[in-house]
Formats: sequence, structure tokens, C-alpha cells
Amino acid sequence: MRAKITAQHRPQHHTPPAPVPVPPTPAAPVSRDELILGLRNHEAPLESLRWPVTPPGMHYVLTHFDVPEIDPVSWRLTIGGAVEHPLTLTLSDLQRKPRRTLTVTLECAGNGRSRLDPRPVSQPWDLGGFGTAEWIGTPLAPLLAEAGLSPDAVDLVFAGEDRGVQEGVEHQYARSLTVAEAMADDVLLAYEMDGRPLPPQHGFPVRLLVPGWYGMASVKWLRSITASTEPFAGYQQAVAYRYQQDADDDGTPVSRIRVRSLMVPPGIPDFLTRRRIVDAGPTMLRGRAWSGDGHVARVEVAVDGAWAEAHLDAADGAFAWVGWSFPWVATPGAHTLAVRATDSSGAVQPLETPWNLRGMGNNAVQVVEVEVRGG
Repeated sequence: MRAKITAQHRPQHHTPPAPVPVPPTPAAPVSRDELILGLRNHEAPLESLRWPVTPPGMHYVLTHFDVPEIDPVSWRLTIGGAVEHPLTLTLSDLQRKPRRTLTVTLECAGNGRSRLDPRPVSQPWDLGGFGTAEWIGTPLAPLLAEAGLSPDAVDLVFAGEDRGVQEGVEHQYARSLTVAEAMADDVLLAYEMDGRPLPPQHGFPVRLLVPGWYGMASVKWLRSITASTEPFAGYQQAVAYRYQQDADDDGTPVSRIRVRSLMVPPGIPDFLTRRRIVDAGPTMLRGRAWSGDGHVARVEVAVDGAWAEAHLDAADGAFAWVGWSFPWVATPGAHTLAVRATDSSGAVQPLETPWNLRGMGNNAVQVVEVEVRGG
């Protein structure tokens, strides 16, 4: 019988847990369209969690439309709209501005979508829509101050070079932040990733970086910033990234990253099922946890239903994940491992995430089934 998670060794303020949910098998097979989306885009393998900075090529990638080819010499960024002094900036102009380096964990808002039942039809993420990088750029707030935002400005609209059609709507990929959100100290115009110019798939030559928010806010291939006196109602803002129960539900906007922890799969995998095979004896379970709302305050690991607190490493920055470790003496047989995090706001990873139409924000507890061999 499959092991169940119980309330053993839980802090008293937590809600008593239900049995660990087994990732559902979708009722419908993955369509060819979803398969092509999955092949175009890229998940980070869970074993990449071993590194504090995601190795090159392992960081997740989501490209809504096509990766544009941009000449960095002729590229220009405009800052206009409700401003006193419109700006036109070259890449060299930005590189001469004050530089800042931030280690930031990004996550796709649809990460974990394929584990919902029924499965929302879109990019079929499992759990690998994440990555941590060292981003270098210049803070946005001084540029907005230089442009002189109108007192009537309410939103800053960030438009990329990528254009396409989604759900019948043709549009340029664009997202907005309120003036207060855009003026935050840690919002960057980034032009380097891990010490090198941005790769094409990550937004070369310049992208917006909004730490703490799901990745849709960090607009790639940035070409314009427009101050608006009205709230922005573009497709990617008002339609695509919403928590909705059905198509008639206006929903609420997706914004900050929900608290999440993930485990490096222990042992070795079965090729097809990825089920883990572990040798008996002392095993150190490791992983990483992050949140866009404060910092990770606690990580707990469950072995066959018994929760216990893991050790937290020092964080690599206010917006980077934190490593955790948990010693386990593995005994022969089948075991169920699980991990969950709590952040400084008091939010705790749920055992199950309520279903939503677009499959956003699924931060349910990760469950890892293992078979321990030997003795």
C-alpha cells in the first residue's frame, strides 16, 4: 500500500495534512501541439538543483512566439508616453549606466501545470520551469526618473520584439507594472546572464528583470517602455496570466512567486518512469526552496508520513533560492518522500493546489517515490 503523509512532527500552527496526492495521470493524452510546445521550450532537470546557480543551458526557457533576431548595434530602447523627457537608449548607453548584479530565481507561472487534473492545455510543464542566474544590468528607477514620469502615470508598459497570435488575438508580447512596482530598487534592465551577454532565448540584447515575480513579468527582447495614464489591458496582462476557475471568470492576476521547495531526486532513475532506486544506508536528501513573498523560513521533509525539519543553508540573496538538507537512513523497501516550505509571510506549500483554468501557480508539495535496495 502506498505510504500516506500524516501530521507527525508538524508545527502546531499548520493545518493538519491530507494524504499525499499522487500526481494524476491526465485523462487525455498530450496533443501534438502540446508536444511541439514542450520540445520548443525547456525545463531544468531536477538534478540541476545541486548547483546554487543553474548551469548554462539548464535554466528553464519559455518563448511565447519566435525568438527574434536583433542587431545589437541598431537596437534601441524607447521610454515614452506620459513622461516629460522621452528617451531613446542604445545598448552602449545602458552599459555605461551604473551596473548591478543580482542572483535571482525565476519560475514560470505554469510550472507544475501537467500535474493538475484535468490538465490545462498549454505548455505541459512538470516541475522544471525554474532556474537561478546572476543577472547584470542597470536599475530601471533612475531611468524613469530621468524621463520624468507624469504625476498622472499609473502603469509602465513593457513591450518586447516578439509578436504572434494566442487564442485568436494577434499582439506584441507586453506586460505592465504599476509605477510603484516599476520603481522598486531591484527591478533591472538586464543585458548579461552569468557574466555573458544574454543568450538569444533569454532576451538578447536587453530584458526586464522583476525579482520575486513569476517569469512572465520579466519581458524579454525589450524594445519600449511606455508610461500610461490608464491601467494596461493587453492580452498577456488581462487575459493570459490570471487565476480563473472558468472562461467566464475574470479571475485575479498572477504576480509573485508562491512558496515552493523541490528535492534533488536521490539515487538513480529508471529510464522511462524516472522512479528512484536508492541503496540502503545513510542518504543525504538535498534540494532548494524559494518564495517571491519574503524569504523561506522553514523546510520540512516527510519520510513515509513523518514530517521533520530540514537544515537551511544561507541564502545567496534576497531573491535567490536557499539550499536545504536532510539526513535519512534508507531502509530496504518502498518509501514515499515529500518536501514542503514555509515562507516569512506564513504561506505553506499545500498538499494539493486548487485547480484553475490556465494551470497557474501550482506549488503543491513534491512527492518522490523511491525503492531502496540492499541491506
